[in-house]
Amino acid sequence: MLAAFSVAPSGTGRADGSVSDAVAAAVEVVRASGVAHRTDAMFTTLEGEWDEVFAVIKAATEAVAPFGSRISLIIKADIRPGYENELDNKMARLERAIEERQQ
Repeated sequence: MLAAFSVAPSGTGRADGSVSDAVAAAVEVVRASGVAHRTDAMFTTLEGEWDEVFAVIKAATEAVAPFGSRISLIIKADIRPGYENELDNKMARLERAIEERQQ
């Protein structure tokens, strides 16, 4: 499975509204987990089995909790049994499709 998630606190009391310190705490949890992942400007995508992926999302959410009075969590999952290394393979298929369209 691939699961993309975004987690951030609200009610931080910070005048600038920044949540970068909280997001950094969540990303540290992801990196320490050993689960295959990719982080971009909006989401972190994890790849693995259901239980391991959701355990990391839960731990990352818990890491954000001390930074605010509420937590916003968004999850989007792609559950496709029998497929592995989809963090890279999906992008390779996309690039091939783009190349084919341009021919």
